[in-house]
Amino acid sequence: MSAKEIVKSFYDSNLANGLDLIPEYIHPDCQLHWNSSSGYNVMDYDGLVRFFKGIKASYHSLRTQISHLLEDENFVTIRYTMFASTIEDPDNEQPLANFISIWELKDNKLYKRYEISQMADDNLESYKSFSEIKV
Repeated sequence: MSAKEIVKSFYDSNLANGLDLIPEYIHPDCQLHWNSSSGYNVMDYDGLVRFFKGIKASYHSLRTQISHLLEDENFVTIRYTMFASTIEDPDNEQPLANFISIWELKDNKLYKRYEISQMADDNLESYKSFSEIKV
């Protein structure tokens, strides 16, 4: 698979129930740099495992809607909205946040990520810009 196909496959999986996906997709020496509304965070492999355990405890499902997916050798940029349904209300999916991530792949696995996120809002123009798929 190409770098772009690997990233797309990872984001198309059910991340909320995907602890088994971590060794399949994530490089053991990964470094994940994330600027979010709560500040800057860096995770390694073990931190990512803990993060996904927390996701699994909170959400019934996660789904990404990808608007942009660009590849340049072993770097892939992805822009997407994350949608979730909670364990308490599995039939009600809500947008969580908008993301832009730059991934570097190594050994056909996700190795380094530089990500910025912002909470999803009800602005129709913003939502439209994420639903114009350019994959």
